[in-house]
Amino acid sequence: MPLDASVVRVPKAGELVAAELRRKIVTGELEVGEPLPSEANLMTQFGVSRPTLREAFRILESEQLIRVLRGARGGARVLKPDPTVAARYTGVLLQSAGTPLVDVYRARATLEEAAIGMAAGRRLAANVKELDRLLDEGAGLIEDPSAYAEHDIVFHLAVVDLAANTTLRVMADMLLHIIAAHNRAFIAAHSEGYELPANRTAQRAHGKLVRLLEAEDLEAAQLHWRRHLEGVEKYMVADSKESIVDVLSATTYG
Repeated sequence: MPLDASVVRVPKAGELVAAELRRKIVTGELEVGEPLPSEANLMTQFGVSRPTLREAFRILESEQLIRVLRGARGGARVLKPDPTVAARYTGVLLQSAGTPLVDVYRARATLEEAAIGMAAGRRLAANVKELDRLLDEGAGLIEDPSAYAEHDIVFHLAVVDLAANTTLRVMADMLLHIIAAHNRAFIAAHSEGYELPANRTAQRAHGKLVRLLEAEDLEAAQLHWRRHLEGVEKYMVADSKESIVDVLSATTYG
């Protein structure tokens, strides 16, 4: 059966130029902070007009892969790929599908539980050492809700790192950026000191996880962490009316 030519879309020249520059950025061929070649050089390299090149720049700027400075000392410079961009866009996609905030918490729990199950060998010992260091650090932050919330995100990312799986880490980064934004909104919406009991509970849960991992009892560690994250979900979103987009748009990423 012949293809319907009406549904075949040929990429525009600007999109093709953006795709090639994007490839060079993500592979490290163009390093973070490095200026792109001049417009004249890029126009010659790709055989395109200035409007086409600037269209490519607009695409890459929207993805926050470059920053274009105007003026005599202007030009385009490479930025580090930012997971907050994916988090915001993912938030919009989830909300457009009518996804409640609780889905993010449940997805995070499933991902972290899986990461614990994937831990093994020398990697486990090294990661447990890092988790133990973070445990000590967290003990001194309990009385500061904002600082402890930021620390808690780092601890959860370290749990995901047990899997040594880049794809899981990227997914966790995205989900935890959304959760970090919700943490800030939650703290702002409650009276001073409201979070202290929850911080102490979280710190105890972190400590028990470290002890179970030190004993290499991954099954018990998974069960414990799943129960802990179910409690976090109930505490954070049980009565929340906020949407994912509301959380992301109302909070500034650090």
